[in-house]
Amino acid sequence: MRLAVVLIHYHTPDLAAAAVEALRRDLAGSGLSGLETDWLLVDNGSDGAERAVLEGLPLRRIDPGRNLGYAGGVNLGVAETRAELILVMNPDVMVLPGCVPALVERLRSSTAAIAGPAFYWDRGRRLLLPPAERRSRRDELLAVLAGRGGAWAARARRRWRRHARRHWEARAPLASPSLSGSLIALTRPAWEAVGPFDEGYPLFFEETDWLLRAAASGVPCWYVPGAEAVHLYSQSAAREPRAKAWFEESAHRFRRRHYGAGFTTLLEVLDRRLPRPPASSLPAIPARGLDLAGPFPLWVEVSPNPQGFPAAAERIEGPGEPWRLPEEIAARLPEGTVLRVQVTDAEAREVFRGSLGGDP
Repeated sequence: MRLAVVLIHYHTPDLAAAAVEALRRDLAGSGLSGLETDWLLVDNGSDGAERAVLEGLPLRRIDPGRNLGYAGGVNLGVAETRAELILVMNPDVMVLPGCVPALVERLRSSTAAIAGPAFYWDRGRRLLLPPAERRSRRDELLAVLAGRGGAWAARARRRWRRHARRHWEARAPLASPSLSGSLIALTRPAWEAVGPFDEGYPLFFEETDWLLRAAASGVPCWYVPGAEAVHLYSQSAAREPRAKAWFEESAHRFRRRHYGAGFTTLLEVLDRRLPRPPASSLPAIPARGLDLAGPFPLWVEVSPNPQGFPAAAERIEGPGEPWRLPEEIAARLPEGTVLRVQVTDAEAREVFRGSLGGDP
């Protein structure tokens, strides 16, 4: 059986080098070192100095001559290999030991054709990143209403939290299409059954669309908590000034495809016309950190979104030092970023809400 690693690159050569090194270490230390592997990198964007770094890596660099977007890059990379198992990923992902073997084992079972790992936001493995959001008419409408704050936002957080904890607390593989496109493992039959990614998405939503198509086609998708990786979130998008416009364009395309033109228009009209909430007045978390009081366990949720979700989260088992955001995450955040912080108990009830960074 042959494995293909397909990295989609955009002006992040140092991250690509680190991603390849982590993958090679994982394969070499796992008993999979004998697995024949195609190493492919689709270069959607690089300058001369960046190409020099990429060309020094032990892989095949594919230059399409223009930015194909993530979807186009995935499609091109998969077309360049006939491997039975395929790993598609961003270069801002570093697999942790045992990640690739756990995904391969799940794909070799009779129950899975697509699999994704658990992701951490930091190398210290403190903050779990959330699974992909559920996508339905109800969830989309609730998200628009949550943007107005108050009871609607609290209700949306509760619904999102149940979904997130189902994944975070899983101890065995979990049937779920709520996977992150930053790293997806799949079989060749799954690719042929679902078809290629939709290149009409300039950025964002392309993997969500593909995974929902897979689920609708009966192709089994699995979240594998025993496979772990670190996602240095949004490194490529941060370098693209058109990212915000592309997000809106992709969201519109996704909603029209999956919910129809009428419902999409309703969402967009509501989003324009419903009044926005006043600026948040949440208490600021002190520089020394947040004191946590039981009963434990508690979860600390951290989100850049004013509504407080989706959020990364850390489970705190007992009393200790005041909680602080890991320094490596703080160092990566754009200047002025404001984070919403929620502390929730074992029953998912909020016991504290505050803000961190910037001007609350």
